[in-house]
Amino acid sequence: MTDAPYPSDLTDEQWIILAPLLPSGPPPGQVGRPRVVDLRAVVNAILSVTRTGCQWRAVPHDLPNCHTVSWYHRKWRDDGTWERVTDVLRRRVRAHAGRDPEPSVAIIDSQSVKTTERGGWSGYDAGKKVNGRTRHILVDTMGLLLRVVVHAADVQDRDGARWVVARAERDQLTHRRERIWADGGDAGKLVDGVQEHDGWCLDIVRRTDDEPGFELRPHRGIVERTFGWLGRDLRLSKDYEFYTGVAEAFIYAAMIHLSLRRLTG
Repeated sequence: MTDAPYPSDLTDEQWIILAPLLPSGPPPGQVGRPRVVDLRAVVNAILSVTRTGCQWRAVPHDLPNCHTVSWYHRKWRDDGTWERVTDVLRRRVRAHAGRDPEPSVAIIDSQSVKTTERGGWSGYDAGKKVNGRTRHILVDTMGLLLRVVVHAADVQDRDGARWVVARAERDQLTHRRERIWADGGDAGKLVDGVQEHDGWCLDIVRRTDDEPGFELRPHRGIVERTFGWLGRDLRLSKDYEFYTGVAEAFIYAAMIHLSLRRLTG
């Protein structure tokens, strides 16, 4: 009798898509003993932590050792595996939906979340009244993640937005750079900087009136929906990480899992 799979486990069809995208061995020139751990079980453990929000030491016993799983999570963060896999799957999802694999339009927004006693880089967002960190994400018009930057909440939105756009340009995500939609908090020097150095045309989507309260603005719902998707994973309900790079890796892991579900129906 085999154990029933966890809700966050990859299906056979999803693993067939993901397996070729993961590093198959040590880098060239690096000597080490052959890997004995099952990579699919490692990925399932990472997705279990992302989905349920449990600590590394609380990983179920039928999955690989928590130290092994966290080591792979950090290794793939440091060598860029999370970003590379996200990019490949995003292109496939777009092609599967009948779109050009390379987006020409992007939307940018930020989300401030609380941190814990874990420590690390954090600050106070006076506008949103949140003491913690800010997640700046750049998504395409399907809401699929292009890049994310996590920083202290006291960093101004225009600076965080500039960082995430610069990271997208560094990684040369798309040659079809045309337009980025942003909100009023990103106005100012960011507009000129993005157009001059990165080749994008930045459009600020402003409110149509001065009345307080929520207003649904054009194109803004796309990126807000992405934050809603990420919020389904309990590890992202707050920022529990000491290092911002680890927090970014969990966001990529959540988006990878979502993309695999899109591709497999």
